[in-house]
Amino acid sequence: MQTARIAMAAIALVTASQAFAASHIVEIAWSRDGAFAHGASVEPGKFVELCGKLAPGDAIHWEFAASVPVDFNIHYHVGKEAEFPAKQAQVSSGQDTLRVAVREDYCWMWSNKSPSRARIDVRLQRQN
Repeated sequence: MQTARIAMAAIALVTASQAFAASHIVEIAWSRDGAFAHGASVEPGKFVELCGKLAPGDAIHWEFAASVPVDFNIHYHVGKEAEFPAKQAQVSSGQDTLRVAVREDYCWMWSNKSPSRARIDVRLQRQN
């Protein structure tokens, strides 16, 4: 009986840690009007990514604000390499429009290299 409790506790701990580890990656879920908004709290030394598949011809207006300067990029992967349509170091805000040329999973990513927690608020909007 004691062994079963220990095993169940271990399984619960592993499941919880896996859920926590994956919580830094958020799948973009577009609203009916083509918008997506997300707010995140990012601990020092951690990051958050918003990812979704985009197609050639898509145009996504993006904007964000962070409570402390963060490293920001938009990237996608080609094999083991990453391509960066946008990349900025130590910024507290930004906005632009991503014009998609290649069908890929694109990720908007913020890395917190500061000693304090970062609050990041993001809005993405599909353009016609």
